Amino acid sequence: MIIAIDGPAASGKGTLARRLAAEFDLPYLDTGLTYRAVAAQMQADNVALTNEAAAISAARKLNLAALDREILSDHQTGAAASRVAVMPGLRAELVALQRKFASNGAVMDGRDIGTVVCPDAPVKLFVTASAQARAQRRFEEVRSKGNLSSYAEILRDIRQRDERDSSRTISPLEKAADAHLIDTTKMDIETAFQAAKTLVLQAIGP
Repeated sequence: MIIAIDGPAASGKGTLARRLAAEFDLPYLDTGLTYRAVAAQMQADNVALTNEAAAISAARKLNLAALDREILSDHQTGAAASRVAVMPGLRAELVALQRKFASNGAVMDGRDIGTVVCPDAPVKLFVTASAQARAQRRFEEVRSKGNLSSYAEILRDIRQRDERDSSRTISPLEKAADAHLIDTTKMDIETAFQAAKTLVLQAIGP
């Protein structure tokens, strides 16, 4: 079984994906971490984020089992990942890796899982929330880690990422026609999880 979960930054899709993976005993991949890992490696190597050859080279060295969420989850790496994610050659490289991971069943979350990576997944969810709600969540997350950033700055960055992700030519962020929409703007995580779990169980059938 493949559960495909898409949605914008800070919508709650990652938390839902991890809980669904645990609930249904499936491997889990946050595909956004693959782009973050590439961007982080390029920054560590002091390579321009527009260098597609370097991005592809970094992607070919990735170990999907060794992606460190704590290291890769900072806001700056996310912004850099959104920039490298527009490269068609890099996307092709990473999509192949992601499909291989999903081939025996998995929970996958990202921006283009239901539309590009796993278009035949039996369960597709599109998780979203207002930009303001997402910025507030990210602001609280950043503050809890002792980092300094303003709500206004984070909101601006989120809107810019949404624009980049939705307007890129290759694999833009969009809801698959057959995906179920879950708007978490006014939901706590437990309510959102129960809604997602119900949709998965309905898709599995008796």
